[in-house]
Formats: sequence, structure tokens, C-alpha cells
Amino acid sequence: MDLKSGQKALDSDLIKRTKLVEVEGVPLASNIAENWSLLQGFAARPDDLLICTYPKAGTTWIQEIVDMLQHGGNPQRCARAPTHKRMPFIDMILPKSMISGLEIAEEMPSPRTIKTHLSVQLLPPSFWEQNCKIIYVARNAKDNAVSFYHFHRMNQMLPEPGNWDQFLEDFLVGKLIRGSWFDHVLGWWEAKDRHPILYLFYEDIKEDPAREIQKVAQFLGIELTEAVLKRIVQHTAFESMKTNPMANYSSLPSSILDQAVSPFMRKGTVGDWKEHFTVAQSERLDEVCARELGGSGLTFRTEL
Repeated sequence: MDLKSGQKALDSDLIKRTKLVEVEGVPLASNIAENWSLLQGFAARPDDLLICTYPKAGTTWIQEIVDMLQHGGNPQRCARAPTHKRMPFIDMILPKSMISGLEIAEEMPSPRTIKTHLSVQLLPPSFWEQNCKIIYVARNAKDNAVSFYHFHRMNQMLPEPGNWDQFLEDFLVGKLIRGSWFDHVLGWWEAKDRHPILYLFYEDIKEDPAREIQKVAQFLGIELTEAVLKRIVQHTAFESMKTNPMANYSSLPSSILDQAVSPFMRKGTVGDWKEHFTVAQSERLDEVCARELGGSGLTFRTEL
């Protein structure tokens, strides 16, 4: 989300809350839909690493963990640029005055680490063709919905969320940007049996970060010493990342992310849903989860 070099400061008039357009049945931002062929034609390279999540499922967290692993646990190397420059978000296509994640990725030397929120069936085919390694992080639906609601409130490029009750209804039926949470987590869960995908859970990382970081290191073929592992755990703790300007998106103007409305890194907990859901809402989501995920072997914890 950078201004092109040599251009004037960002005109806030360019930032507008997006309209949703369906692409293959999935609601996406109109900018993505208008540039769909460009995104689908993205040329993945065999040594690309793809990080994928449904929005607000721990994306920035796993990005920072991976970057620390790739740089030997050196926080100075990870402070070389904000997250969105280090690991471009390819399906973030912005107004013409701004450089998109797709352009950043195309100009980046190998090996690249790339971010996406695309559903499995929408991923550019080259990632499958090149057999790229993929890390997917899933978060329980209740906390994910709450975090996504607050993100809609502060992100000036997303549709207005309305009130919590309305937002949850939209979440349950997949009428939000990126579509159904259920389809997203299940699609990637099923894909892991056919492709080199490490499927992680937000709650597991929260419960035992060292254990899960070790899993990522093993997946990436990286040897870890105890000292480096300890450094990564400390650097990627929520309290550290919340105050890290290279990870907390404070480098973006309030015309894009208004952190006075809600911080980008808000709570980073498991169980915050209890502050938002009524008993009836909780029971309803439990029923939908049982129906949609039943028989898949995919289960989630909503508290630790």
C-alpha cells in the first residue's frame, strides 16, 4: 500500500469503501474483480512461500514468525520495511495512484514470501503448477468474526459493517468480502492432502508459540537453536508486535486504516467473542459449524 515514488501525498478522496462484486460466487472488492485476469495470471516461482488466511486469523502474526525464521531470528533484519513491503499482499489491488501488492511481488527478487486471503479455488493456478509451499492459519469462527467486525470499522477501504448483529448475520451466510469463513477454512483443509500445505490454528500458536514455531521451521527446512527460538517467541508476542511499527500497520495513513476507531492489533486473544455474542448467537454459530464442518475432521477451540 505504498504511494508511487515521486507522487504527491495520498489524496484521501482516493480512498473509498469498496463495493463487493462476486467472482465465482465469492464476494471480493470491486478493484480485485476488475483486475481479475491480472491476478489470475500472476507467475508464481517454485521457491515462493505463500501465506494464506481468512482475514483477521493471525496473518500478520504468522508473517512476522516466518520473517524471523528466514532471517535467523534477527529483529533488525525484520525491521527493514513494514510487513506489506516485506511480504506483498497480491490480492490487494489499489487505486491507480498507489502501487499494488501484485506489482511489489512481481518486482521482488526470489525467494519471495507472499500473502493472500483468496479461497482455495480462486488462487492463481501458477501456485499449484509450481508446487509452492503454503502456510495456512485458521482461527475459530467466533473470534474471527469479532476481529473482522472491528477491522471493518477501522479499514476505510472495506464496506461499512453496520452493527454487530447485522455483521454476524452477513458472516454466517458468507455475504462479507472474501465470502464464507466455512468454505474458506474447509477448502484449504481439504487441499492440504494434495499439496505441500502446513495448516496451523491460531489457538495452538497462542497456547504454545514455541511448539508451533518449531512446526513452521521444520516445514521450511530451517534448523533452530533454543536461543533463536526464544528470540522469535519474544519478538512475535502480541505485546511486542502491537508496539512494533514495522508490524502494526501504523505506517499507513488514517485515511486507509483509522487506528483511532480500533487498533489494527486490537486484543490478540482467544475468547474475546464472549464480550460480543449473545447466548443465542453463540448457539446458532455452533449449529452452523456442526453442519458445515461435520465429517471433515476440522475442529476449532473457542477458548483455552
